[in-house]
Amino acid sequence: MTSPASTAPPARTPAGQAREKILATAFRLFYAQGLRAAGIDTIIAESGVAKATFYKYFPAKDDLILAYLEKVDGVWTGQLHAAAEAAGPDPAAQLVGLFDALTTACRRDGYRGCAFINAAAESAAGTRIHDRTVAHKQEVRAWIRGLAERAGAQDPDRLARSLTLLLDGGLASGVLDGDPAAASAAGDAAAELVAASLRRTP
Repeated sequence: MTSPASTAPPARTPAGQAREKILATAFRLFYAQGLRAAGIDTIIAESGVAKATFYKYFPAKDDLILAYLEKVDGVWTGQLHAAAEAAGPDPAAQLVGLFDALTTACRRDGYRGCAFINAAAESAAGTRIHDRTVAHKQEVRAWIRGLAERAGAQDPDRLARSLTLLLDGGLASGVLDGDPAAASAAGDAAAELVAASLRRTP
């Protein structure tokens, strides 16, 4: 026999908090289940909002996915910058230090890889969602290129591309292997790449 509490409908979310509640629910479900597997009806039910309220803020599912990716961008970019800054003011040290964010991410409960790589795999080239994933990766690479340039790298473009490939590879390996040690290996490889890029031949 079930208790009355177990059959009660979920409490309605106040209108002023509805958008953030929808987005927080989507953030959790999209990352855990995938963009297509997490259905609108489930997100509405778990958010505790009316269907009309949901569509007021997100007329189409793609609008919600883009808002989710924007939120992920803010979180992940913030973690990368914080890890870099924690390594000190030296740009070369920051290029290596940013990989600490990768190590932390891979050790997190429920880790399922890079949300942007996952989104790209579920979206067709030329769509708004795919374009947003590409833009995110370009922004990260541009930031790393700036650090490489300030560090005095011989070829900042090449170093930035190499480091972002390592970063993305570590994000993927962390979920495929289920071994956070992949992130440490990526960080070690990054240190070698940075050192080599700064080495001057006589």
